[in-house]
Amino acid sequence: MKKRTLWIVSGLALASLAVVGLRLSAKRNAPAAPVAALAPVALELSASDVLTVRTENMLLGLPVSGTLKATQSAFVKARVAGELMDLVVREGDAVQAGQVIARIDPLEYQARWRQAQQQADAAKAQVDIAQKQFDNNEALVKQGFISQTALQTSLMSLNGAKASHLSAAAGADVARKALDDATLKAPIGGQVSQRLAQPGERLAIDTRVVEIVNLSQFEIEAPLPAQDAAAVRPGMSAQLTVEGLDKPVTAKVLRINPSTQLGSRSVLVYLGVSGAPGLRQGAFAQGQLDTRQVQALAVPLASLRTDKPQPYVQVLDNGTVRHITVQPGARSEQNGVVRVAVTGLSEGAQVLAGTAGLVREGTAVKAAAAAR
Repeated sequence: MKKRTLWIVSGLALASLAVVGLRLSAKRNAPAAPVAALAPVALELSASDVLTVRTENMLLGLPVSGTLKATQSAFVKARVAGELMDLVVREGDAVQAGQVIARIDPLEYQARWRQAQQQADAAKAQVDIAQKQFDNNEALVKQGFISQTALQTSLMSLNGAKASHLSAAAGADVARKALDDATLKAPIGGQVSQRLAQPGERLAIDTRVVEIVNLSQFEIEAPLPAQDAAAVRPGMSAQLTVEGLDKPVTAKVLRINPSTQLGSRSVLVYLGVSGAPGLRQGAFAQGQLDTRQVQALAVPLASLRTDKPQPYVQVLDNGTVRHITVQPGARSEQNGVVRVAVTGLSEGAQVLAGTAGLVREGTAVKAAAAAR
């Protein structure tokens, strides 16, 4: 009985193992369930990230830079020696041409002028005496009372007295001029740039007292290579960026130095800049001098990528990004944006702006309205 039971249990175990084996084999041989395909996600770009390439009128030119210098500036100097008085203007004060800005103690020069004037008056009195003597002698000669020699002597005395009077009068004029020079006046209108002396100082002749600058017109001395300066003509315009100003200013070529500078062999070009609020003497300016105009396909410099051996731009083509190699050419700055002429693109091509960054070639892009 025990053996029979053992055989029955063994048979059931073997049958269970066979069933499990058949199920595992069926699962292993069953076809795999289909997996849903992942659709590619398109890169979304804003309208400002896509630019349409157009033929543009590009102003080509030369880079220029220099320091602003007021066209009119002057130092007020002491023309006579003495103690400085009544200097009341300071840096930044506005002055008018002819305005009295200081005085030098005039007491000494007033006394010298009075002395010279009195000497001139005395010489004039001697002229009157010599003239009367000559008139009397002339009448006596006609009456035969004195000789012609006496008349000639009186004439020479008269001429000597006249010469002495003229000399004394000239001395009085010199003394008067020195007295007038004791009053310091502004030779031009403008603003005080420097105050170089203080009231109470003893000044020598030609001592600088103040500097005055006129901010209505400025000049820039821009050095250019000799080969580039040959293309520059008076009247050409330039757009300059001046430190401290948000907006560029316009300058024009006023004149060109006919000689080259020693050492650098550069040519100085003088640009005129009209006065504008915020312009200051000594401010640094830089920009581009427009020398000629060309038509070319151009893109912003930020759209030109150089992370490959050859420069390229990222172009939208049927909803995907392509990297197209281009040949960059001349550059031009307009409204603060540097644009570069390129060859290798066609009119109307849609190029990614620099704000889009690097996009892998072949990436799908959602359509966006291109900016002009």
